[in-house]
Amino acid sequence: MSTGDLEQLEQWVPVGKVNGLFGVKGWIKVFSDTQPRENILTYSPWFLKRNGEWQEFKLLTGKAHGKGVIAHLSGCTDRDVAAELIGSEIAIKREQLPKPSPGEYYWSDLKGLKVINLEGIELGHIDSMLETGANDVMVVTGEDDKAKKGKRERLIPFVTEDTVHEVNIEQGYITVDWDEDF
Repeated sequence: MSTGDLEQLEQWVPVGKVNGLFGVKGWIKVFSDTQPRENILTYSPWFLKRNGEWQEFKLLTGKAHGKGVIAHLSGCTDRDVAAELIGSEIAIKREQLPKPSPGEYYWSDLKGLKVINLEGIELGHIDSMLETGANDVMVVTGEDDKAKKGKRERLIPFVTEDTVHEVNIEQGYITVDWDEDF
């Protein structure tokens, strides 16, 4: 991956996905990755990935609806136009986000970081994050060196000052108090 590709990737923060239609006037159903889910409606414009390209859409209006979110975007004048957006990833530009407070992190910034335990053993990279209610959990994937069985997945709680000792986004790693055999 070239430096330009990396800069392009870091510009976008995924916030959801178009997953259906609502009504006949061009409204869409949205799966939101934000917490709470209706926070996705605080951002405009949205950028939808269509045919490998990001396209800008102004959010005209939206609201929580049942267990999801519905939205109406600029240019979506009817159901047929909106249907073309189904399956599109929704992202915003990084500069649209407020700067996190010290000790707080956006999940998108943690994904891909190398995870190293206190003994200096690399456990893998953060593949994704899970919300469990009690605390967030890092899904760490890496090589299973001991069993020689290929990939291994570890679920490591993201609890600062207990499990997580250091987060260094600039240098691309997290240090955790976690045994390599867990």
